[in-house]
Amino acid sequence: MDNSEKLNLLLIKLENLLLRQQGFEAEIQALRNEVKALQSPGSAPVAPISNTEPIIAPPPRNTPPVAVVQQSAIPQPLPVRPPAPVNPAQPNFADRFKRENMVKSDFEKFIGENLISKIGILILIIGVGIGAKYAIDHDMVSPLTRIVLGYAVGAGLMAFAIKLKAKYENFSAVLLSGAIAILYFITYAAYDFYALIPQVLAFALMVVFTSFTVVAAINYNKQVIAHIGLVGAYAVPFLLSDGSGKVGVLFTYMAIINIGILILSFKKYWKPLFYASFGLTWIIFSAWRLDLSSSNDYFSIALLFSTIFFLTFYITNLAYKVSKKEVFSFSDVVILLLNSFIYYGIGFLILSDNKNSAELLGLFTLANAVIHFVVCLIIYKKNLADKNLFYLILAMVITFITMAVPVQLDGGWVTIFWVVEAAVLFYLGRVKNIAIYEKLSFPLIFLAVISLLQDWFDYSNLPIFGLTITPIINVGFLTAVIFIACFAWIFSISKKQTEKPAEWVWMRQILNYAIPSILLAVIYFSLRIEITKYFNNLVDSTKLNLNPHQKQDYATYEYNYNYHNLKTAWIYIYTLIFASILSYLNIKKLKNSELAVANLIINIVVIVTFLTLGLYNLSELRDAYLFPENKYFIIGSFNIGIRYVAIAFFALLIVQCYQLQRSGLLKKDFKTMFDYLLYLSLLWIISSELINILELSHSAGSYKLGLSILWGIFSLFLISMGLAKNKKHLRIGAMILFGITLVKLFFYDIYSLSTIAKTIVFVSLGVLLLIISFLYNKYKHLIIDDVKVEN
Repeated sequence: MDNSEKLNLLLIKLENLLLRQQGFEAEIQALRNEVKALQSPGSAPVAPISNTEPIIAPPPRNTPPVAVVQQSAIPQPLPVRPPAPVNPAQPNFADRFKRENMVKSDFEKFIGENLISKIGILILIIGVGIGAKYAIDHDMVSPLTRIVLGYAVGAGLMAFAIKLKAKYENFSAVLLSGAIAILYFITYAAYDFYALIPQVLAFALMVVFTSFTVVAAINYNKQVIAHIGLVGAYAVPFLLSDGSGKVGVLFTYMAIINIGILILSFKKYWKPLFYASFGLTWIIFSAWRLDLSSSNDYFSIALLFSTIFFLTFYITNLAYKVSKKEVFSFSDVVILLLNSFIYYGIGFLILSDNKNSAELLGLFTLANAVIHFVVCLIIYKKNLADKNLFYLILAMVITFITMAVPVQLDGGWVTIFWVVEAAVLFYLGRVKNIAIYEKLSFPLIFLAVISLLQDWFDYSNLPIFGLTITPIINVGFLTAVIFIACFAWIFSISKKQTEKPAEWVWMRQILNYAIPSILLAVIYFSLRIEITKYFNNLVDSTKLNLNPHQKQDYATYEYNYNYHNLKTAWIYIYTLIFASILSYLNIKKLKNSELAVANLIINIVVIVTFLTLGLYNLSELRDAYLFPENKYFIIGSFNIGIRYVAIAFFALLIVQCYQLQRSGLLKKDFKTMFDYLLYLSLLWIISSELINILELSHSAGSYKLGLSILWGIFSLFLISMGLAKNKKHLRIGAMILFGITLVKLFFYDIYSLSTIAKTIVFVSLGVLLLIISFLYNKYKHLIIDDVKVEN
């Protein structure tokens, strides 16, 4: 030991003694403070114990120090040094020295015992290779001698490594790895370079070397040996390949190697080794399969060995965790999912490229689900692992069943399966508190919605292609009914609170709004689509061939397109009914405040849409009745009658808006808004009805005069209502309407009216203005009181 190490040890001892001294001093000072605290203020000091320092009472504050005469012959102790404050952020010298020494020691150990040995064996192998190449290039030894010497070097190095194992295990492991690598490449050289041994013997020797490597890795408990054996094992088939395309031999060998990895996984479960084997196997197999053309070559071999590889890694991944009762980590889950979906993707490719097996794709997907189900059942029956693993594999079963449906089936059956599955999973997740099931239900819910939209798109256009679908009694409507039932169930379940803390809170918040919104939308559109189907069938049934003697390719067809306008009118009527029923159910049954806000928004949108587009559609029906463009079809008076059916249901919706405003479900007061909505709708309807009556009476252009007078009368009506009910906003609205009427009169009506019509309009509006002024003067006290109340 040199002087620096001795000095470091002495410094450590000195620091430890100083720390102990500080501890004793702190204890002594604490005892002194305790004794002082027990003394009464102003009392005489306690008599000192023999052979100890006398205890002196502390002098009063702000008094000069007094010299004390020592009576005892006992020598006084040295003044006690207060303990130095210790900063926790700054470790003492001893800890710092130990830590620095440990880091230096570990780093030095890593380099000396680990890294240098590996570099050394690598350099040794390279040196042996360079020397062998030199001997070969200069014909110093015969090929047989070269191979024999190579085996001798490998065997000697292996024997030396085994001899050193007892005392120098790490060093021995590195030497053994180098020996195995030398034996691999010498065997390859004997087969490929010199043809001294046949392929079968070379293959057998390398299998022996690989087996020995597995045994050595277990005995040494060194993963590096297994990795070297693994690299050599996967290199063997490529090194010994003669280009004959015997992939069966290659994959058989790879399967044997993977089974060896399976044995190691039971013994050690070295994750890097498993990951390397997993990656190499699927990379080699995928590269080979993707390189093939879409033919029937190697169909059976590809399907067989992909299944063997999948099962091998599946069992390997589960074996250790199940046997040790360990919880699956994130990496284990990733490997499980990758293995399953890589196998499924390759199998799907193999089957889809084979013309005779394309119809088996759905069964293949279902077979994947069955494999996971069997594993899941074994785990459940034997109670082999924690619930999370059971639920994970069961989720895989559900996933593959979900995938099998669109692969094997089509149309509404896919939607039905997905929505039922989503409802069941949501029930298990929310009611039974199985979080993974609820998470799996989220994507299925949206997949079911997308699938339903696709079904609607496909079925809505079928009559155009000559295929008639009976409304209500069809697969599309059945699908929608099942979808509605499942979503209603999901909506009822979503209201229940779980005992455990919610997971994916953000997704739950989205679903709290998405599920009822989707449910209402599907209910509305499912019936609307059936109305569309009915009228599309009617249009298709009116198909008239104008040239019956011509060939079908040259025939001209005519349709009664009035049914399209009737279809639109009935859709508006249905929408008014739907919004009214929804509001009524919420007011009487559900009494939900959030839904009340949705009711209000829906009702306003429906009202505005009907007043603009709906009434315009009704006017087109009237015009089609008055001025038919098609001589082949008769347009009935129902084009006029349907107008009053629509207005009746529009009135019903206005009543429901009034009831909604009075129900108390809305947190804010919407009385003023409802007044505007009511009177504006009333003005719009009676204006439209006036135009309708004038058009039916063939009074072309007279609606200009009629509208101006009507608006003036309605303004008077609003003034009266505003005064009677003391509502300022109605009076202001009346003034605005009268202003619009005057603008219309002077800038639009006056140019097209006759002298008599102008006289009637001006006189009428003048009289209305005088009446309004009279009402303001007569009831001005009400307005003043109104202002006072408002102020």
